[in-house]
Amino acid sequence: MSAPVVRWAPSPTGRIHLGNARPALLNWFFARRHGGRYVLRMDDTDAARSTREFADGIEVDLAWFGVKPDLLVRQSERTALYEAAREQLIAAGRLYPCYETEDELDRRRKRARAMGKPPIYDRAALKLTAEDRARLEAEGRRPHWRFKLDGKPVQFDDLIRGPQTVNTASMSDPVLVREDGSYLYTLPSVVDDIDLGITHVIRGEDHVSNTGTQIEIFEALGGAVPQFGHHNLLTDPEGQGFSKRLGSQSIADFRQEGYEPLAVAIMATLTGTSIPVEPYESLDVVAELLDFAAISHGPARFDPAELDTLNSRILHAMPYSEAQPRLAQLGLDDEPLWLVLRENLVKFSDVVEWAKLIRGPVEPVIAEEDRDFLVAARELLPAEPWSIETWGEWTGAVKAQTGRKGKGLFLPLRLALTGRHDGPELKSLLPLLGRKACLDRLP
Repeated sequence: MSAPVVRWAPSPTGRIHLGNARPALLNWFFARRHGGRYVLRMDDTDAARSTREFADGIEVDLAWFGVKPDLLVRQSERTALYEAAREQLIAAGRLYPCYETEDELDRRRKRARAMGKPPIYDRAALKLTAEDRARLEAEGRRPHWRFKLDGKPVQFDDLIRGPQTVNTASMSDPVLVREDGSYLYTLPSVVDDIDLGITHVIRGEDHVSNTGTQIEIFEALGGAVPQFGHHNLLTDPEGQGFSKRLGSQSIADFRQEGYEPLAVAIMATLTGTSIPVEPYESLDVVAELLDFAAISHGPARFDPAELDTLNSRILHAMPYSEAQPRLAQLGLDDEPLWLVLRENLVKFSDVVEWAKLIRGPVEPVIAEEDRDFLVAARELLPAEPWSIETWGEWTGAVKAQTGRKGKGLFLPLRLALTGRHDGPELKSLLPLLGRKACLDRLP
């Protein structure tokens, strides 16, 4: 395969969510795996809803994942290309003006259904004469413009779903230009794909039915038709799709809640595939693993509990060299501390709370019935230096003198030294605490 050129084309009308991140990352993985280029195209022609703030937020979210586009383009800056394509299609007789109102079209659809016919556009506008069009415009009507479909089966070999056929004979001629002269998604998208040399279009399966129309437009404009791949869609635990308008949890939300970008990226892309969700070292490793043949044809259901587990596992395996800059920002730049505490983290920020076990303050928990036992244990604390063997030596001596064993031996010591029932293994924690801190916490 020659080096591919892919694009991800978000609409900057809100913060992107997991469902948006799936095609964003799948395209990037494909480009990385095959030495290609990744284009970020802002589909910002919806002037009423698109904002620069949302566009900038998309770049921030991609950067958080570690994704840097090779090229960024904005459709709002490319209207001259769309105008030229529009004129080309009009001249070729493939784009024609229509004057029906939405109410009129709705009545026609209802009438067709009542007669048992498919509710597709009847191409009545093609029968209008120049005089008819002049009269309608004199009445104040402005045309919308439809693309005249060939009305034949369009076949393509989907990279994920295999051979596909879309029969455009059963479809209405799509509107490409609104009455106000603004463009719907389809024409600018095809024009940009041609102009930018896009070789592969990787997107959600909800676009399969659009592909027949788009291939016809590619051919009408004389452009090279890219290869298409339609992946399964990511859903929430209830099986509902993610949506900006419904306020689905955004990538920015995951970032603010302290999740690791690698964990979110793995969940967004490997959910709904035959590749295990594991704490892989990097996105490059995932890119090498992710063959499109592994993507299921069924829905991909996101499980928040699985994200928490994966996030924990990534932190548990994180080497000190990777954690060090973040620890330094928290004033906790200490390799032994990190290696002992990381096994207890769900989010990286948890290290602040766990570090109190070592650096204090700790409120010892001492039951009255354990006080004499703990006094005896205090007297048996070994002299320093301490190592990972010290805990076993100390508890062995305490057991021999007091006769306590099992939970009755270990839990009172844990509660006194850490104030908690849970936490790191005390054999690893004890050398970091040191003798003075232990003496201060024991009665």
